[in-house]
Amino acid sequence: MTVTIEQGAERLQRLRAAIATRIVGQEGAIDDALVTFLARGHLLIEGVPGTAKTLLVRALAGALGLRFTRVQFTPDLMPSDLTGVSVMRDPTRGFEFQPGPVFTDLLLGDEINRAPAKTQSALLEAMAERQVTTDGVTRALDPLFTVYATQNPVEHEGTYPLPEAQLDRFLLKTVVRYPAKEAELAMLEAHEAGFDPERAGGTALVEAVLARDEAVALRGLVDGVRVAPEVREYIANITRATRDEAALSLGASPRATVALMRAARAAAVLAGRGFVLPDDVKERAPAVLRHRVVVAPELEVEGRNADDVLDGILQRVDAPK
Repeated sequence: MTVTIEQGAERLQRLRAAIATRIVGQEGAIDDALVTFLARGHLLIEGVPGTAKTLLVRALAGALGLRFTRVQFTPDLMPSDLTGVSVMRDPTRGFEFQPGPVFTDLLLGDEINRAPAKTQSALLEAMAERQVTTDGVTRALDPLFTVYATQNPVEHEGTYPLPEAQLDRFLLKTVVRYPAKEAELAMLEAHEAGFDPERAGGTALVEAVLARDEAVALRGLVDGVRVAPEVREYIANITRATRDEAALSLGASPRATVALMRAARAAAVLAGRGFVLPDDVKERAPAVLRHRVVVAPELEVEGRNADDVLDGILQRVDAPK
């Protein structure tokens, strides 16, 4: 199936509107989730408990109409609990592989930083290559396989920091903050009218608005988005500036440079354009880079974070006219 940019933008607006019926006051997080899916990436969602992180992914999965699996990460979760295990069902047939929850379209890793590093790292191969290797056998995952992982801020009790190698596999990191008062009042109104995500259980919170082949076609649009040479130079200048920034002890990797272009191309599709604007790059840069850079310890003590440093870099690096 093929679609034009205009048709794709119309479908994406329907998708966004469907999700927004359940997720109120988090427009930025919704856009980050859509950009991640379009760009064939993975999304890390950070926020304090109760800010609709899990609800966002459930609503997205329902609207896309794709297979959805949720894994609650806990300190005792083992790597095989994710990838699968070989079991003996019939002695005459030998061991039979029982697929784990990674064999799905959309995988929700809930509170991913509550599991130890060994289990977190079990996702590395799946996220990087969309395959898993167990018992010496490599098994392919679905091409639409996408990880949406939620985490609580690292200073919360019972959390483990994610390994830097795994953080780098997330295309974007979106931060879900408390909603505005108007949005919170809208939530109360929806609950008074009968909406309760906890009672919905495993059922879809949102009716599917796309068919599977439409979701695949939307991803294909990103590959055709044009990036002018001056915009590519702008992307490289931003990531290279992080490596020379005294406030950062670790700058962005070359993979981050590619990720920023992928996210910008997906953002252009979301906006209904077949070309990238410098504003697409600037708007997506914080979500692409905030988890890939490390703030110098002395500045962390002063209360500065990655977003503060990145904001300064984006103001300093000249955008093409």
